[in-house]
Amino acid sequence: MEMADSTHAIISGTRRSAAVPGSGRARRVRGDAPLAAVAAAFVLAQLVLVRPGMGLGWDETVYVSQVSPHAPAAFFSAPRARGVSLLVAPIASWSSSTALLRVYLALLSGLGLYLALRAWRGLFPSGVLALAGALYASLWVTLFYGPQAMPNYWVAIGALVCAGCLLRVRADGRTAGRATVRAVTRPRMRAPAGGGDRAALSGLLAGAALMAWMRPVDAVWVALPLLALALYERAWKALAALLAGLAAGAAEWVIEAYTAYGGLLQRLSDGSAIQGGLGWHFAVVDQLRSLGGRALCRPCTGALPNPVVTAWWFVLPLLAAAGLVLAVRARRTRPTLVALACAATAAFPYLFLIGYAAPRFLLPAYALLAVPVADALAHLVRTPAGNWRPLALSLTALGLAVHLGAQYAVLAHTVDRTTADRIAWDRTAAELHRLGVRPPCLLTGESAIPIAFYTGCGSAATSGNNANSTREEIVRTARRIPAAALTTAQGSPPDYARSWTPHRLGDLRLYVAPSAQ
Repeated sequence: MEMADSTHAIISGTRRSAAVPGSGRARRVRGDAPLAAVAAAFVLAQLVLVRPGMGLGWDETVYVSQVSPHAPAAFFSAPRARGVSLLVAPIASWSSSTALLRVYLALLSGLGLYLALRAWRGLFPSGVLALAGALYASLWVTLFYGPQAMPNYWVAIGALVCAGCLLRVRADGRTAGRATVRAVTRPRMRAPAGGGDRAALSGLLAGAALMAWMRPVDAVWVALPLLALALYERAWKALAALLAGLAAGAAEWVIEAYTAYGGLLQRLSDGSAIQGGLGWHFAVVDQLRSLGGRALCRPCTGALPNPVVTAWWFVLPLLAAAGLVLAVRARRTRPTLVALACAATAAFPYLFLIGYAAPRFLLPAYALLAVPVADALAHLVRTPAGNWRPLALSLTALGLAVHLGAQYAVLAHTVDRTTADRIAWDRTAAELHRLGVRPPCLLTGESAIPIAFYTGCGSAATSGNNANSTREEIVRTARRIPAAALTTAQGSPPDYARSWTPHRLGDLRLYVAPSAQ
């Protein structure tokens, strides 16, 4: 054994020192290639299946209007954070092209997925990580929201980065410790310089900041297991990086709470009220109903989707549990437990604390669960020796084919319905322009926020979650600039608009103020 060590010491300064870096880089490239391929396929699928021309949705118009010169900034309610607005600013601040914004977000979401999966490199085989990325990216809700100006996908990316980097910090620390011991007994061998540890700490900080930048409260829920692990293991550097990232990402939201919402507690209280009052609500069935393609299930009534559409939701926890059992056997318990714990805390408020549902709320949980689920599937179809199990492989392939078919059927239906709704908003905007309601202008009433953005107008409301004005202010404004009040075909206009000229357009009535005529 000593002879072997001496031989290693003699040749370490010659040919071997030159060969190792190259071979290491080659292994890294081979490991990264499947992850890059999955990310590229994800981008392509978004561009083909979701279509860049799909107009902006209600929430998107709120976020984009904060930085766009196309229309005045819409009312920004208490639960929202400005991360999405800053994310889209490089495009939306100078271009009103929705297609360009969609392409930009699709490319960015693909890059985010690649980096998030790469954060787990070394914790799981690259094939498992590629499969995890493919499973997550093929969900209709992931494909649908990847190119949209919405925060939930980015919370999911930040969650994956955070969990993976925290685990890498601990793994690098243990590796460095073992290398130091070897260095004492073998003086000619060098211990790692700690570069991987520094990179993981930077990733941990960046992932936490990204989550808090997008949705501060969600970031706290995701980070709870990570904070507990860092405290338990006294990983002070990791704990400091995680807390610094959360603080950096949430700083603007907290400052704005005091400058515009009456303080942090008041903003949290207002946010809870807008969400129907946070408390014990069993929303599991509501989430099931939303899986059929309902962007917002509030109130969440009606029949459940076809069992083919929801079957994966019941299989998901079973495969995650199987992944944990396999991880224990493979001595890979820590990363699997961390992924499962963060997924559980990310999902908890949306399953048990709010009284409505939206499929995008669970995107962070799906992203984290994808890793142990992929690990379980990989072990299911192959023996420990690496040979295929033909029957298991066939059944898994069949199940995945049915699952993918159902996902893409829901996606196609959702995209078609959503596109039709946004074309209707664009048509309403064109009719308002024809009637003389052109910027600068003001809209109030039914769907005023998105239609105002399409029209280039400001929006106002005197009641509800988006109340930002009074009756008197709206009347004064309507005397100065073109204005219109929108109602449903069966609805009645507000009292101040009863003398305004009514026009029928589909399911809407447009009451146009005299100033526009």
